[in-house]
Amino acid sequence: MVAAMSGAPDHPVSVPSSPGEVLALIRTGAAATRADIARLTGLARSTVSQRVDALIAHDFVIEEADGGSTGGRPPRRLRLRTREHAVAGVDLGASHCRVALLDIGGEMLALREDPLSIADGPQEVLGHVERTLNSLLKEADRDPSSLQSIGVGVPGPVEFSTGRPVDPPIMPGWHQYPIPEFFAERFGARALVDNDVNVMALAEQRRAFPDTRYLLYIKVGTGIGCGIVADGRLHRGAQGSAGDIGHIRVGDTEEPCRCGNSGCLEAVAGGAAIARKLSGLGLEAASGSDVVRLVKSGNRDAVRMVREAGRAVGEVLAGLVNFFNPDTVVVGGALAAVHDQLLAGVREAVYRRSHPLATHVLRIEPSRTGENAAAVGAGILAVEHALSPRQVDRVLAGAER
Repeated sequence: MVAAMSGAPDHPVSVPSSPGEVLALIRTGAAATRADIARLTGLARSTVSQRVDALIAHDFVIEEADGGSTGGRPPRRLRLRTREHAVAGVDLGASHCRVALLDIGGEMLALREDPLSIADGPQEVLGHVERTLNSLLKEADRDPSSLQSIGVGVPGPVEFSTGRPVDPPIMPGWHQYPIPEFFAERFGARALVDNDVNVMALAEQRRAFPDTRYLLYIKVGTGIGCGIVADGRLHRGAQGSAGDIGHIRVGDTEEPCRCGNSGCLEAVAGGAAIARKLSGLGLEAASGSDVVRLVKSGNRDAVRMVREAGRAVGEVLAGLVNFFNPDTVVVGGALAAVHDQLLAGVREAVYRRSHPLATHVLRIEPSRTGENAAAVGAGILAVEHALSPRQVDRVLAGAER
C-alpha cells in the first residue's frame, strides 16, 4: 500500500495503487489533484482517471474547480464526499447506551444517550440500539442505505476478529453473542465490536492527541482498564485482551476481586471499591459517581481515598511506562471527573518509580473527549473501516458485478 501521508516521497512507487489506496491519498490530503496522484503513484494518467472516475461515480469523491485560479482553465481539486455516507458509533456501558451518527468525514450528525442496563441481555439492549439508530438516521435525514459500518464498544473482553464478547464479567448472557451478525441482518452493514477502553483510546489519539504515536488510555471507573495505541494503531494483543490491567496484583492486600482472585488493582482502586470503603465509614456511597459527588463536596475521606487509588493506579502504570515507553498517558472514566485528586496520586507514583528516560517527555493528562469518548471512538473505528483501501475496493468491485 502506498504511504498515505503528506510526507510521501515525490518519486513514483513501484506497485500501482488500487482505487481504495487512491482514496486514502485524497482523504489524508497527500493528493489534491489527478496530477498529484499520478506523481505519487507512478500510474498512467489514463489509469488515474479510471480510478478517480470510479470513486466519483460511487460517491466517495467530489471533484470541483479551485476558486483560486486567476486565469485560464481553473484547476480541479479532489476531496472526500461525506454527505452520501454515514457510520454509527455505539457505546454500551454498564448502565447507559450512547449512539452517535457521524458522516465519513467524522462530523457528528446526531447523538443520543439513554439509561440502559447491560445486564438486560443482548436482545433487549441491541433492540434498543436498533430503534435508536433508526431514529437518528431520520433525525439527520439520512437513508438507512447510507450506513456504511457500525462501531460498537462494550464493557468487557472481546475477540476482535469475530466481534464476540468472551466471558464478560458484568454482561450476563452476552458470552459469544454474535453482535456483528445482529447488525448485518438489520442494516446490511458490518459491525466492528471492541472493548470500550480500546475505542476510548482511539478517540483520544485521533481527536485530542493526533501527534502522539504511543499512547495509553487508562479508564478508572467501576473497573479499571487500559487502551494501547502503538505507532498510531490500536494494539489488542493476540486475542484482544491486551490492556486488562485491572487484574494486575498490587501491594499486599487480599481484597477479593470479582474475577476470583484477590489484590487486583480494580478491587483496590476501582470506583466500586472506593464506594464500599466510604460506605463502611457510614457515608452514602454505592458507586463511582457517589465517590465523585463526595470528593466535589469536599469530603476528606473521599479525597484521601481517591488520591490513594491514584497511587495504586500509578504503581501499575509505572511498570507500563518502563515497559512500553509511551509519550502520553490519558486518564478517563468516571473517577476522571475528579482528576485533580486522582492524577496527583498517579503522577506521584509514576514519576517516583519509572526510569527517567521513560518519563523524559511523558505527559499524564485527563481525558479531553469526555463522556462521549467511547461513542466517538467507536464511530472512528467504523469510519476507518469504511474508508480502508480493502473495503473501498470491495465496495467498488461489488457495485461493478
